Amino acid sequence: MKILVSALEHSANVHLKSLKQELSDEVEFVGIFDESLGKPIIDLRSLAIMGFVDVLKKIRFFFKLNDKMLALSKNVDKVLLIDSSGFNLPLAKKIKKKYPNKEIIYYILPQAWAWKKKRIPILAKTIDKLCSILPFEPNYYPRNAPIEYVGHPLLDQITKFKETLNPKVKSIVFMPGSRKGEITNLMPVFKELLRSLHGNPTIVIPKHFSKKEINELYGDLSTFTISHEPHDALYNADFAFICSGTATLEAALIGVPFILSYIAKPLDYFIASKLVKLDYIGLGNIMFSQYKNEPLHPEFIQKDVTVQNLLKAYNSYEKEKFLENSKSLREYLHHGSSKRVAQIIEKA
Repeated sequence: MKILVSALEHSANVHLKSLKQELSDEVEFVGIFDESLGKPIIDLRSLAIMGFVDVLKKIRFFFKLNDKMLALSKNVDKVLLIDSSGFNLPLAKKIKKKYPNKEIIYYILPQAWAWKKKRIPILAKTIDKLCSILPFEPNYYPRNAPIEYVGHPLLDQITKFKETLNPKVKSIVFMPGSRKGEITNLMPVFKELLRSLHGNPTIVIPKHFSKKEINELYGDLSTFTISHEPHDALYNADFAFICSGTATLEAALIGVPFILSYIAKPLDYFIASKLVKLDYIGLGNIMFSQYKNEPLHPEFIQKDVTVQNLLKAYNSYEKEKFLENSKSLREYLHHGSSKRVAQIIEKA
């Protein structure tokens, strides 16, 4: 079976690797994905962008790539789209229009419930199998929509969870993001914050960065222990300071108390604030607030990301309450998703 895969993000490919382990050896990937999974048509590093402004700069490039994926869809058995709705939803429409009988599976759905709810009927009409990783998401779709909660992919990848916390913080992990803009925005704040903290600091750096990129993005790291394994670093830490994104949900599930910080480009933040109507930006907070009317962890955005605010939140943190809520969130998500998605893909 030949599958056209469109997985543009690093996090999407982490989940794709777990999924591939559940698929039979007869399944072959073509399209956009990490090179460790086959022979992609493009290097993922060329797709790493941050925010609306960067997208506009490369829009022609993405149009051409989209057309190339449409051409490839002719000779595949099924199509698997993962996340990245700005690229994948237009691609799905093109494929469905040209090849109406081609089965399209969407894994890690666009957050249409948070913004652009008008996309929901389009998704329900265009996609043959909607694989939701959020338990509350199917409630936003029509009853006859082909949507199913399949579990959450992080529960396929995280194998160790905290059951107790150290009363004294001895180890602190910093995760300033995986995109270059995120890192350069947060590193000065994190370094200044570190001067007021006690505990051995670890910084998590994505594996794909070269030594030159690390020097340019992070600067002097002589005071940090460097890790390339986020799950291990989080499990071994007593506290964490994390950029918004998948890492915040990883920390929430593992059970390490943390604070979310995020600084976007001013124009990107302005556009997002007009489009997205959410009380929180952290994935853990979004999910936890669905069944408990409160946040799971503190979060600071834009001008509120200051050393003073982070330090105050750190010193007043209710760590034991967080741990209990973390266990509750794991129960809410139930199980991993890879096995069920593999069954959906291989079903005749």
